[in-house]
Amino acid sequence: MKAVITIALISACAALAQAPQGKQDKGKAAPQPMSFFVTSVGLGKGADLGGLAGADQHCQMLAAAAGRGNATWHAYMSTQGAGAVNARDRIGSGPWYNAKGQQIAANVAELHGDTIEQARLGNRISKSSALTEKGEMIHGVGDQPNEHDMLTGSTPDGRAFTDNADHTCKNWTSSSDGTAMLGHADRLGGPNASWNSVHPSQGCSQQQLVATGGAGLFYCFAVGQ
Repeated sequence: MKAVITIALISACAALAQAPQGKQDKGKAAPQPMSFFVTSVGLGKGADLGGLAGADQHCQMLAAAAGRGNATWHAYMSTQGAGAVNARDRIGSGPWYNAKGQQIAANVAELHGDTIEQARLGNRISKSSALTEKGEMIHGVGDQPNEHDMLTGSTPDGRAFTDNADHTCKNWTSSSDGTAMLGHADRLGGPNASWNSVHPSQGCSQQQLVATGGAGLFYCFAVGQ
């Protein structure tokens, strides 16, 4: 009886090995297209991005170079003052996946930890998942140079600041005066482990962003899949 079972198993395995690849993979979900990334490069002008429109254009350009220009991309950034914009309101509804198909959040609420349970679990942004559009990890704490600072101008819940201080380098048009609120893509360092709101920059110039621990990088999200 054991011999019969063994022969049957060998025959089944051989048949599977000879089956067309498509049949073997039947039922396996196709990888999700990239809908989230960290910019591999900044614009080189510090926090002067040409406003939200310029930041969005940079996201779109990098996504197109990576083969995802068919989606509409927005930078994760808030603005202040009259007509203030919340970063969380301009990135679509999710879910979002990195360049390797890993889900970083299912929706806006999970991304920001809106409920106690969501805040406890957190989203899945980390050094290993906050990849560039090229699928590469950025330099973080312990690397040289450390470039984990992300320009966001946002509160931890993804909204615009309502005080009189400048948290957005004059709504992303200044490379001199002001400061920008930063998040940490690797969730390391600073007074908290926030991906989007840890500490302000030293200033708005490229040199000041580098000195703080960044390179003028930011998050990009696909508004539609």
